[in-house]
Amino acid sequence: MILFLADFSVIRPEPGLLIWTTLIFLLFWGMMGKFAFKPIQKALKEREQDIQSSLDAAKKAKEEISSLQSHNENLLKLAAEERAAILKEAKEAKEAIISEARERAKEEAQKIAQAAKVEIEHQKMEMLINVRNEIGLMSIEIAEKLIHQRLSDKKESLQLTQKLVDEIRFEN
Repeated sequence: MILFLADFSVIRPEPGLLIWTTLIFLLFWGMMGKFAFKPIQKALKEREQDIQSSLDAAKKAKEEISSLQSHNENLLKLAAEERAAILKEAKEAKEAIISEARERAKEEAQKIAQAAKVEIEHQKMEMLINVRNEIGLMSIEIAEKLIHQRLSDKKESLQLTQKLVDEIRFEN
């Protein structure tokens, strides 16, 4: 056997070795095709289908996300428009309330001023009446004192009485 190996050369193969090597290779290739390549090919096909379905699902998810983004943008636009409308309404309502409050304040101020004028006029009239009454009372007191002083003399008091009676007759 050692001699067999010593005589063996890779560069010059023998025909029997070449036939047996080819036969074993073909047998091995057939068994590999049946038991290894078909399952590997099947697994690769399944993997390709899984990858394709994943890519399709990703594409569909991307389209849905794009659709949702555009929908969200529309919702944000609508929300911004609604917010602007609400702010505008609130501003108008605020201005209306302020304007109404100013009008009410002006009316109240006018009412208060008018009431104050009436009260001042009333107090002025009351003071004039009081002053006149005081002047009248003082005049009566002065007249009483003067009359009392003049009537102390009987002759003079008769003359004064006669004179006053004559004056009253001429006035009527």
